[in-house]
Formats: sequence, C-alpha cells, structure tokens
Amino acid sequence: MGEIHHADHGWVTPAVSYFVACLGAFVALRSARWALVSQGRTRVVWLLFASTSLGAGIWSMHFIAMLGFSVSGVEISYQPWLTVLSLLVAVAVVGIGLFTVGYSRRPVLSLLAGGLTTGLGVAAMHYLGMAAMVLPGHLQYDHVTVGLSVAIAVFAATAALWATLNIRGTLAVLAAAPVMGVAVCAMHYTGMAALSVQLDFSHSTQDGVMALQFIFPLGVGLGCYIFFGSLAFAVSPSRASSQPLLVGPAAPLVPRPRRPLNQAGARR
Repeated sequence: MGEIHHADHGWVTPAVSYFVACLGAFVALRSARWALVSQGRTRVVWLLFASTSLGAGIWSMHFIAMLGFSVSGVEISYQPWLTVLSLLVAVAVVGIGLFTVGYSRRPVLSLLAGGLTTGLGVAAMHYLGMAAMVLPGHLQYDHVTVGLSVAIAVFAATAALWATLNIRGTLAVLAAAPVMGVAVCAMHYTGMAALSVQLDFSHSTQDGVMALQFIFPLGVGLGCYIFFGSLAFAVSPSRASSQPLLVGPAAPLVPRPRRPLNQAGARR
C-alpha cells in the first residue's frame, strides 16, 4: 500500500487551488446574473461565458491541488486525452445546469434538476481526472466516502445555481464566491480522502505525461483566463447603474406633444 500525501508542497497548492475556485465562481456568478437580465443571443453568450468560467475554475482547482498529491516512492504522470476530456466534461455539465436555470420557467424544478445534473457531472470530472493518473499500481476507493463526495458536489452545484438566481450586486457576489470555493474544495478533498493506492511495479507507466509538462501549463492558462476575467468584471459598471435591458417587447416611442408658442415666442 502506497503512502499518500495530499499537500506535498505545504499550503501552497491548497491555497492557490482555492483562490482559483473562488475566481471562477466570481466570474461565473457575475456573468450568469447578467445573462438573466438579457435576451436572445446576448443571454446565450453570457451563459456560455459563465459555463466556461465555472467549469474551468473547478477543473483548474482540481488539478492545481493534484500538483501537491504524491505517493511515496513512485512518479505520477497523466494521460493527456483523459485529462482534456475531464475539462470538457466540467464545462459541459456546468453549462447544462446554467442553461437549465437560465431558460426554465419553473425555477424550483430547474434548480433541483440542474443542481443534480451539474453535481453528478462535477463528480464525474473529478474521478475521470483521477482515472487519468498513471502510476505503478491500482487506485482503490472507499465507497462511502465517494458517496459523500458526490453528495457534496450536488449540494455545491445546487447552491451555485441558487446563487445565480438570487444573488445580485458585486459585493454579494464577492461574499458568495468564497463560500462556493469552500464547497468545491470540500468535494475535491473528500474524494481524495476516499483514495488508496495498491502499488504494483509490474504495471506499465509509459502512457503518461508528467504534470509539469502538461497539466501545469494548462492549469496556469485557465487560471489566468479566470483571473483576468474577474478583473474585467470587477471594473465593469454594475447592472443597477446601467440602463436596464427590456425583457418584453419594446414599447413604441411616442413623441411628446409640443406646447404652442405664445405671441412673445415663449412656451406656454
């Protein structure tokens, strides 16, 4: 049985991964809120941006945290195609949840359905990313702890969608994003607590790519995308201070009647 370390570099990887999760949540909540007060193609674009931000934030949190994961005496590498697939799954399932909430006329039903779908998808992303690991051994999981991690993922996803519907304003989003970051990290580390590694040095490790060669550049790129997206939202004007978008059909503009001039040329 291999000895597992979840923070091989101390507090650095947990802290950075949590920060990235919070940034992704901030950008997603802000853009999703703008989507709900928009119409047509504009709403689609905002929802797509929110899906990419939150999905990439969750994925980046996972793999930045994985940079601190190690098993004593072995090298860990990753299968590139499974790693990229886990990223696509994260973005896709978050998009399903956000579009469900964004277009449904039954908020309670859409919240429950979207939260369940998104939570299961986030859990699938996590364990798909774990399956991408290549090491001389076999991964084993405690089923009870795995079930707990899936439950946390569903709860976190439902809370994120609820926040999308109910939280308004930059300050409220700034307060909600750290809470969502805690929920995402709790799901990740609960899932990691379910893991044990049975070493088998006859197991081939030729198909993997080292994390610093593949996952680190990709994770840093996504983290920069989320960071600069959050800066753009932080300096942008709030919806309350800008002219509100029309939700229904635009009312025709009726010209105001002009008052007649008196003999002196002034308005009556």
